[in-house]
Amino acid sequence: MIKKLAQNIGEYKKETILTPVFVGIECLFDVIIPFLMAFLIDNGINKGDIKAIVFIGILLIICSFIAIYTGVKSGDYSAKATAGFAKNLRRKIYYNVQDFSFSNIDKFSTSSIITRHTTDINNVQMAFQMIIRMAVRAPLMIIFSLVMAFFINVKLALIFLVAVPFLGLGLYFIATTAHPIFERTMKIYDKLNSTVQENVRGVRVVKSFVTEDEEIEKFYKTSDLIYKEFSRAERIVALNSPLMQFTVATIIVLISWFGGKEIVANNLTTGQFTSLISYTMQILMSLMMLSMILVVIMVSRASGERIVELLDEKSNLTNKENAIKEVKNGSIKFENVSFSYVNDENKLCLKNINLDIKSGETIGIIGGTGSSKSTLVQLIPRLYDVTSGKVLVGGVDVRDYDIESLRDNVAMVLQKNELFSGTIKDNLRWGKEDATDEEIENACKLAQADEFIKTFPDGYDTYIEQGGTNVSGGQKQRLCIARALIKKPKILILDDSTSAVDTKTDSLIRKAFRESIPNTTKIIIAQRISSIEDADKIIVLDNGEIDGIGTNDELIKSNAIYKEVYESQVKGGEE
Repeated sequence: MIKKLAQNIGEYKKETILTPVFVGIECLFDVIIPFLMAFLIDNGINKGDIKAIVFIGILLIICSFIAIYTGVKSGDYSAKATAGFAKNLRRKIYYNVQDFSFSNIDKFSTSSIITRHTTDINNVQMAFQMIIRMAVRAPLMIIFSLVMAFFINVKLALIFLVAVPFLGLGLYFIATTAHPIFERTMKIYDKLNSTVQENVRGVRVVKSFVTEDEEIEKFYKTSDLIYKEFSRAERIVALNSPLMQFTVATIIVLISWFGGKEIVANNLTTGQFTSLISYTMQILMSLMMLSMILVVIMVSRASGERIVELLDEKSNLTNKENAIKEVKNGSIKFENVSFSYVNDENKLCLKNINLDIKSGETIGIIGGTGSSKSTLVQLIPRLYDVTSGKVLVGGVDVRDYDIESLRDNVAMVLQKNELFSGTIKDNLRWGKEDATDEEIENACKLAQADEFIKTFPDGYDTYIEQGGTNVSGGQKQRLCIARALIKKPKILILDDSTSAVDTKTDSLIRKAFRESIPNTTKIIIAQRISSIEDADKIIVLDNGEIDGIGTNDELIKSNAIYKEVYESQVKGGEE
C-alpha cells in the first residue's frame, strides 16, 4: 500500500526529501541549545564570567535563529510536498475511474468513489505530512536528546530506556484495537454520502411524496452510527493521553529525585541538571508527538487501503496491439452472443443472440422490463465485453478496434440521460469539441430541440444546472439526442430516449432521421409501438433471448408477445 501511494509523490520528490533534511537540522540545533544553556549557567553565571556569558549568549541567538529558519523552511517544503501529493493522488484516481468499464464501475458505488476522492485523500494527506515532518522530528529528538542525556549522566539517562518500551507497548495495543473500527467507519461514511447524494438529487420526489421526515430519519440513523463507531474508536485512542501523562509525570519525578541526589553528591552540576530537565521534556514531547502521529496513521491506514483498492482496479476492457482505428460502416452482427454481468455461464442475461443488421437500417427493439434490451445495445460500443460469441461492427470484432475510435463512431443516448452544468452549447459540444454554431443548430433541429431552445432568453447560451434540473424530461432527452447527432456517428443508439417526448415530436424526430441521416444505422429501444413501427426490422426480446424478428406487420401476425403489446397500445387506445 505504502509503495503504491508513494508513487504519487511524483514531481514533489525534492520537497519531500528537503522537508526531513531541514527537520533534522532543526532538531540538531534544538538539542544544542540546552547544552549551551548548561554551559552558560556553570561556566558563565555561576562563575561570573561576563565574556563567557556574552560569547555563549551570541551562540544561543545564532542557534535559535538557525532552528527557527530551518523550522520555517521544513514547514514550507512540507506544505508543498503534501498538497502536491494529494493533487497527484486525486488526479490519478480520477483518471483511473475515467478508464473504468461499466463492469468496473458496478463494483463501486458513486458515493464510495466520492468519499475515497475527498475524505480518504484528506486523511492520507495529513498522514503524509506527519510522516515527512513530525515522524522524522520525534525520533530524531528522542535519539539526539538521549545521546546528550547519556553524555551528561548515564544513571539518569537509563530512566528513559525503561519508560520507552512501556509506552511503546501501550501505543501498540491502542493502534491494533482502534484500526478495525476506523475501517468500518469509513464504509459507513460511504453509506452516509450515498444517502445525502440520493436525497439531494431526488429532492423533488421527496417533496412531492412528503417523505422529508423519513429521509431525515434515514440520515440520522446513518449519522448516529458513525457517531457511535467514531466515539468507540476515540475512547480507545483517548487512552493515549493518560498513558502519556502517567509516563511523563513518572519520568519527571524520577529525574528530579535522583537528579537532586546526584547534585548533592557533586556528580551533577546545576546547569547539567537544568539541561537534563530540558532533554526530558524534549523526549516526552516527542513521545507525545509520536502518539499523535500514531492516531493519524490509524485513521489514514483505512483510507489508504480504500484508495489503493480504487487505484488497483484496472479496466477489463483494453486495446489490443495494433488495434484498428477505422470503422468502415455501421453494419452490426451478433454471432452466438451470450453475456453475464458476473461472467458466469450459469447466470446469463443474454443467451445465444444472432443478428445481422445492415449499415443504414433502422432497427427497433421491444421487450418487457428486464428482457436485457439495454444490455444488448451496450455490447455494440463495447461498454461490456461478451461472455461468449462475438459482436462485429463494420465486419470487425469490436474487441479488435481501438476503444476510442469505436466509440467515436457509435453515439449512444442512454436510458438515464445526463446533462452537465454549463451552457447548452457546452453540453452539445461533448459530441464534438469544435462543433460550429451552425452544426449545433442543425443537430438541434433534427432532434426537435431548436424550437424550445429559442424560447429561452439566452437561447443556446442558456445555463444548464447540474443534472439538467432546469429543463423538462422531454427537453433533456432532445438535447441528449442532439448531442449524439453532432458526432455524425455511423451507428446511433437510442435507449428508450424519447419516452418523455410526445408522440408528435417523436414522429418528427424519426422523420428527421430518415431524411437527414439515411446512411447511419439507427437502433431504437422503445416501449411505444408507435416509436418503432416504421423500422426496417423490429427485434422482440424476452428473458434475454430473441423471441421474434420482422417488420411491424409480420410480427403482428407471427409473434404473440408483439401482438399482445400492439393490441394493448393501439386497439386498447381506440377502445
